[in-house]
Amino acid sequence: MPDRPELKSGSKSEETRERILTAALALFHERGFDAATMRDIAEKSGVATGAAYYYFSSKDAIVLAFYERAAAETAPRIGRILESTPDLRKRLAGILEVKLGYFGPSRRLLTTLAAHVDPGHPVSPFSEATRSIREQDIDCFRRAVDGSRQHIADDIAEHLPRLLWMYQMALILYWIHDRSPGQKKTAALVEGTLRLVVKLIQLSGLPLMRPFRRQVVELCRTAWE
Repeated sequence: MPDRPELKSGSKSEETRERILTAALALFHERGFDAATMRDIAEKSGVATGAAYYYFSSKDAIVLAFYERAAAETAPRIGRILESTPDLRKRLAGILEVKLGYFGPSRRLLTTLAAHVDPGHPVSPFSEATRSIREQDIDCFRRAVDGSRQHIADDIAEHLPRLLWMYQMALILYWIHDRSPGQKKTAALVEGTLRLVVKLIQLSGLPLMRPFRRQVVELCRTAWE
């Protein structure tokens, strides 16, 4: 994660950092991530350019802060959903609803950032810089699975949260490029695929599906280890 000064909650420094972050996100929405400069961000937030660099070493650092803010602000909502039902489909649907609702105002920014999926790029959701945020997100799916009433076979349980996270990422990628009114195609896709995903999870627990699970586990290990 990017280096940044230690800030006390409610301090003037924290307020300045939040002002810079908010101004940067507004500019990214207006002009696009690539067009906005640190000088532009400093001007919009009412601080000197040097001050902007003091809080954020680069635009990439600002994006990482945006991801952190998103994780922090969506966590309580997701927690309430997981507490409200043991039904796995409803739990997964709730997580996706929170995520898409939260990122709705930032679709243009996410569209730009989608070009940086190479794990070597800091803002990629697959990068080392975003590892802690990614693991927090995966843990949401782990909690969704563990607290549900759905039995999960032991051999696939370890990998299922990451598979569900990848499923979420695929849906978000479709959503940011969905030009249908109100992204209705995405809504239909979420509803339809969730039924399929949960049914596959249910079927995967059957003894006759053990060879299938073994293949899935081997593929997961190949991809992630």
